[in-house]
Amino acid sequence: MLDAMASQWRTFQRLAEQLVFNEAPKLIRNLQQPDGLSRTIQQGIRFGIEVGLTALGAVPTDQQAAITAGRPVTENIVPTAHRARRIVYAPDLDGQADPGEIVWTWVVFEDDPTRGKDRPVLVVGRDRTTLLGLMLSSQDRHQGDPDWVGIGSGSWDYEGRASWVRLDRVLDVPEEGIRREGAILERDKFEVIAARLRSSYSWS
Repeated sequence: MLDAMASQWRTFQRLAEQLVFNEAPKLIRNLQQPDGLSRTIQQGIRFGIEVGLTALGAVPTDQQAAITAGRPVTENIVPTAHRARRIVYAPDLDGQADPGEIVWTWVVFEDDPTRGKDRPVLVVGRDRTTLLGLMLSSQDRHQGDPDWVGIGSGSWDYEGRASWVRLDRVLDVPEEGIRREGAILERDKFEVIAARLRSSYSWS
């Protein structure tokens, strides 16, 4: 028990050091520029969320379950062709997530359903209250992978890193389980993804 608590404390300590020595100077510089104020606030919120979620990885599985128990999680991941349908770009910040918008949801790991991670997801359709989403990643190892498409950077990533969208798997996302971010993918980038879904995965 004591060893587990010590390990968790070391994790929080490392994250706190990263915040103080790496991120704080960036935020201060941005605060000195009026145009960067709103983005700085957004980045600060995102960093705080991700610090907590990173630390969550050090928490025992039963405690993870307790933390995520308050909302549905995304646990159904299927081959993209199994969800084939008409895809239309229709973002509209009206309180419901629509195709073209990027939201965040807790996604369980395919190889270990008892664990998971909060991830950004591109909405490409819906079945009533279940959103159909494609997972985003900022890992540059996906560059050149035929199952991933690069979409550049956007407000869904607080560090402004380039992102890639996974094409060969669709996430069934419970709408009640999302954190709405209000991020919208540009239409030309969405259409590149839509074209790949039509040509390779039987979407229309």
